[in-house]
Amino acid sequence: MLKLFLLTSCLQALAVIVECSIPAGFYIDNGRDQTMLEHVLTMQEKREVELEILHLLGLPSRPRRMSEKQLTKSAPKFLLDVYRSLLEKENGREERSADLDISGEERNAIDESDIIMTFDSISHHVPGVRHERGKRLWFNVTDVPIGDDIVGAELRIFQNQNYTNKKANAKFTVTAYELINTDDGERELEYITSINTTAGFTGWLELNLTKCLTTWVAFPDSNKGIYLSVHPVNRAAHEIRPEDIGLVTVKSEDETQPFMVAFLKNNHQGGTVRVARDTRRVRKSEYPQLMQSYKHDASIQPDWRSCRIQNLYISFKDLKWHDWIIAPPGYEAYYCAGECNFPLNSHMNATNHAIVQTLAHLVNPLKFPKPCCAPTRLTPISVLYYLNDANVTLKKYQRMVVKSCGCL
Repeated sequence: MLKLFLLTSCLQALAVIVECSIPAGFYIDNGRDQTMLEHVLTMQEKREVELEILHLLGLPSRPRRMSEKQLTKSAPKFLLDVYRSLLEKENGREERSADLDISGEERNAIDESDIIMTFDSISHHVPGVRHERGKRLWFNVTDVPIGDDIVGAELRIFQNQNYTNKKANAKFTVTAYELINTDDGERELEYITSINTTAGFTGWLELNLTKCLTTWVAFPDSNKGIYLSVHPVNRAAHEIRPEDIGLVTVKSEDETQPFMVAFLKNNHQGGTVRVARDTRRVRKSEYPQLMQSYKHDASIQPDWRSCRIQNLYISFKDLKWHDWIIAPPGYEAYYCAGECNFPLNSHMNATNHAIVQTLAHLVNPLKFPKPCCAPTRLTPISVLYYLNDANVTLKKYQRMVVKSCGCL
């Protein structure tokens, strides 16, 4: 089901696509605080509405149904926190960076990105590394959009001091290597990055995998995963198992499973944002002849019919998409409606061109149309959803919410 709530400046109008015993269609307020059916939608029309919104979200088809317990996993929980942080920022409230346990570099990547994707480590048969004591991890990154800029990528792996018998102040280096093939077919390691930690640390460690992701997206067959190695800070010491210092590298509690996160910049958003020019109020005394036409213009409507923002709510929940869209349940889209009549008052946010066009319309209404009421400022929304079992995506969709209207 899809619900569209339309509120005029004085009355409420409701548009709902419903099923069950209520006919599917658009419902409006009849002006007497009663809702009436204006148009019944066919099954084909309902399907087309769903497909159009999926296309708007950049999805070829509806992702399959996911179970609610998926939300307890570490990757969805991380992105849900990021989503809530973005909402707080949009609403002017203090961000919860401390709660998110993210660095300033990660915050910059979040702000710069249009798409944030997470990838669970999944089973993938890759021949072993000689004398390995570390852990091999593999991520399926085939869903990363080709052509988008990779702002950054990192492995987030949880360390729990309760899982180690080492002294709390013992220091260790965690190193990530990319698995590569040599000419003779041997599996070799290429150094990527490392981070220092102590046995007494509890929390998330982040290792930069931007170089790996860039290679894997450009050359998918090169993706053999990474090898995670742990050594005491004293390099002369032998390699130890990651689990020996409490690193969670295998299936365990949902909230501590390792995952990779990718920050992407969308390069496929065409079009430009229309920005209204500075507005000015037209004084009636400046145009006495046009004012005479204005007084006798039958098209003039009461002021409450003038161009202004109206409420419009899109419900993902009523589309029955709540089994794959994590947040939000819907969003306030708003829309612009109303007349652009002379004189264009300041609240109409008219452009200079609209003022000139209005004057031309008064001179010759048959030749020159009145300006149109349209959005002058639009803002994005963020949608958090499951792409499949192993991938969760947080995507910012530009120009989705009308913030102001004007005569253009």
